[in-house]
Amino acid sequence: MDNILEVKNLAVSFQTFFGEVEAVRNISFNVERGKTLAIVGESGCGKSVTANSIIQLLPKPPALYKNGEVIFNGEDLLKKSEKEMTSIRGNNISMVFQDPMTSLNPTMKVGNQIVEGVRKHKKISRDEGKKLAIEMLKTVSVPQPEKRVNQYPHEFSGGMRQRVMIAIAMASKPELLIADEPTTALDVTVQAQILDLMKKLKDEMNTSIILITHDLGVVADIADEIVVMYAGQIIEKGKLNDIYYNTKHPYTRKLLASVPKLNMDKNEELHSIEGSPPDLYMPPKGCSFYDRCDNAMVICEEHMPEFADHGNGHCSCCWLNHPQCSKNREEAL
Repeated sequence: MDNILEVKNLAVSFQTFFGEVEAVRNISFNVERGKTLAIVGESGCGKSVTANSIIQLLPKPPALYKNGEVIFNGEDLLKKSEKEMTSIRGNNISMVFQDPMTSLNPTMKVGNQIVEGVRKHKKISRDEGKKLAIEMLKTVSVPQPEKRVNQYPHEFSGGMRQRVMIAIAMASKPELLIADEPTTALDVTVQAQILDLMKKLKDEMNTSIILITHDLGVVADIADEIVVMYAGQIIEKGKLNDIYYNTKHPYTRKLLASVPKLNMDKNEELHSIEGSPPDLYMPPKGCSFYDRCDNAMVICEEHMPEFADHGNGHCSCCWLNHPQCSKNREEAL
């Protein structure tokens, strides 16, 4: 197995006036070269903090990297200086942010923004830069790229701005692309187009992808592996089919149940997960999902379960999967 990225026991906190917020709590996962890993979970579960931590985009302070390693091509990124990280960001690792309208510079033509990052790492002429910008706009299927390259972000639709963001990220042909909720503000049709585009670029450039999303329905056709996060921790991870068809954690099951289905009755209500995630100023000592779980036991409140190995890289963090669990696990799960 050729891993381009290995995250080991990563713990990230934020120092605030009220105390320390433990946003990410000792998580570990790998990204295989040329594969797509999806990190899913509710808002506030630590997905974006994890993504930004990989390339050290969190300001220090208030962010505090308490523990862990982020191994990229054999080197720990958390030990690198800001100057060293600048040579990696936008070159070896690129990122697509949630809102393209706030990420794009409204005063710069999109062509200049596409080549801006490339110019930081490579010497290219003005003509070469314009040619590259037009080529990237063609690659992400923006119509009339020769005209569009001289336009400003406000002249693009939301979907087209997201394509420009992907063009910026892919212009330097990175080895790893981190996409943080790239389809959140888009309608369903445009979402599908953006995901198809990402799949196409991954296959053509052999780029590995980390896709951050709260919607398990979005990742069904693009992810090779899935990591499910809750309250700053990984509670289940595995291959796509294992997560969808051999679900082992009650939270993952509830996330799947909340995805709308084509065969739903018109009067049927969408499933929702009752309750709220725990306050990470004072994380619970037991399972973080205890208060919202239909199968909670006394031990869940007092002790954090260890990961249970289900084979093929599939594992989950739930007492229901413990071999000495007294409940009927088949009924519970």
